[in-house]
Amino acid sequence: MDQNFQTSFIPKKPVVHERTEAKRPTGLLVIFSVLILLTVFVAYGGVYFYKNSLTQSIASKEKALELARNRFEPGRLSELKTLDRRIKAANGILANHVAPSPIFKILEATTMKTIRYTSFSYELKENGMVFVKLTGEANGYRSIALQSDLLTQNKDIMDPVFSNLALDTKGNVLFDLTFSVQESLVSYKENLTKGAYAEEEIYEPVDSEAGSPLELEGNEAN
Repeated sequence: MDQNFQTSFIPKKPVVHERTEAKRPTGLLVIFSVLILLTVFVAYGGVYFYKNSLTQSIASKEKALELARNRFEPGRLSELKTLDRRIKAANGILANHVAPSPIFKILEATTMKTIRYTSFSYELKENGMVFVKLTGEANGYRSIALQSDLLTQNKDIMDPVFSNLALDTKGNVLFDLTFSVQESLVSYKENLTKGAYAEEEIYEPVDSEAGSPLELEGNEAN
């Protein structure tokens, strides 16, 4: 009995290698793209509706403003504008108006009987001060010295100076007097607010000897 066996380990069919391809995560990418697209559409829609709402609001307010304007007659509006300009002009004049009455009161209270003023002038300075100048005559040099002391003691009078002393034909001493006061002292608006003119007549300084008003002069600094 023939016992020769032929054993072969060579495969009779070609070996086929199976390849497994890894799956790509396409699902997450698609979901993410869809979410971004939806967000863009929602944002665009919100901006669109907000713009329309804002446009409607502006149109409504413009219409209400036009109706309010039409309630007033054009002629009435013109009168009100003219009145407003006049009020502003009056306030400006009142704010800059100077009333020297407080200075006259101080001089009346501090001037000795041996001193007589013959002229009065003032000038507004840019530093908020009022420069006052007077001319007058005194019975003697001693009267001028005493008068200078009285003016120095007054808190409203600053830097009183007597100058240009000279004797006239009658033996009286002629002089010039200068001093300064705060602008608030002679501000008509401030004194009016304080009620300084409530029960007061207009004060006009009078030459005590001649019985005639003093020569007044006021200048504003440029």
